[in-house]
Amino acid sequence: MVSKIIIMLTHNDRTVPNALETFASCKDLPVDFWGFKDVGLEREKMAQLIAAMKAAGKTTFLEVVTYSEEECMAGAKTAVELGFDYLMGTLFFDSVYAYLQEHQVKYLPFCGTVTGSPSVLSGSFEEIINDAKSMLDKGVYGIDLLAFRHQQGAELAEAYCSAIKSPVVIAGSINSRERIDFIDRIKPWAFTMGSALFTENFAPGEGFRKNLEAVIDHMNSIQ
Repeated sequence: MVSKIIIMLTHNDRTVPNALETFASCKDLPVDFWGFKDVGLEREKMAQLIAAMKAAGKTTFLEVVTYSEEECMAGAKTAVELGFDYLMGTLFFDSVYAYLQEHQVKYLPFCGTVTGSPSVLSGSFEEIINDAKSMLDKGVYGIDLLAFRHQQGAELAEAYCSAIKSPVVIAGSINSRERIDFIDRIKPWAFTMGSALFTENFAPGEGFRKNLEAVIDHMNSIQ
């Protein structure tokens, strides 16, 4: 499978309390990309978690779901101060992008009209794609697309991946083998998975690690 998976240690839009233990139990698996959100853990525990990820040689992602310039900048500062490789999410602000560029953190902002918590994505396909193009033209590394938070999620994801070849992360709701097959067909750069592992969608009753192993096995089967 060409698309990368980003394992998010999040459930119900928050980093899980036992994120460090969960990561430790799975760090030997062949998954390079790991991340979590800026809510759910104390700062000290966030620092411990990213240190463990770095020590294991992982590429790290912080996802921030905020909408004001002040809140988005605070998320960017967290990403820089804790040493993340990528910041995902936030609405795009030139000031946030400039700050991340200065500190060599790659930026994948939301595109389209994103509101609420949990987030909702709205706008026509054309509006969403054009918004992404405008940010990519400014030089951002890629886009965080909340496709399945849109009323036409699968259709939007497919249209986006047909229109834009720059890196895009399809974030959220990849929660079945059928959705993984869909991702393989449209081939985004990456996709996130978190809650579906905690709710054991792939190996019911067998815990987080066995569910992640089942996902890896399925991804390998469609190479």
